Amino acid sequence: MSRKRVLIIDDDARNIFALKATLKARSFDCLSCGSAPEALDLLKTGEPVDAILIDMMMPEMDGYEAIPLIRQIESRKETPIISVTAQAMVGDREKCLRAGANDYISKPVDVDRLLRLLSQL
Repeated sequence: MSRKRVLIIDDDARNIFALKATLKARSFDCLSCGSAPEALDLLKTGEPVDAILIDMMMPEMDGYEAIPLIRQIESRKETPIISVTAQAMVGDREKCLRAGANDYISKPVDVDRLLRLLSQL
């Protein structure tokens, strides 16, 4: 069985480091991008990615804007996207799902929940 490959999109290097360390320790391969435009460029190349974790609050282009653009890439229409955000207000999950995310997880990330979400891929 091949290892699942996760793309982490976050403007905070500390978040990328923590997520990568957590996922790599559980046999995931990880890629990362520090901005949504960088991630869009990577995703357009056809780079193999089994799931995307995207921070919803980033400068330049946030996750709400980026997710629909990711979905416009033919090879990414069905790629699972999990929004990761510090926002945990009523209605935030629904807003993420309306943007095109498959699911939502708030920061600080509950590792067990994240692993459950990724195991459903």
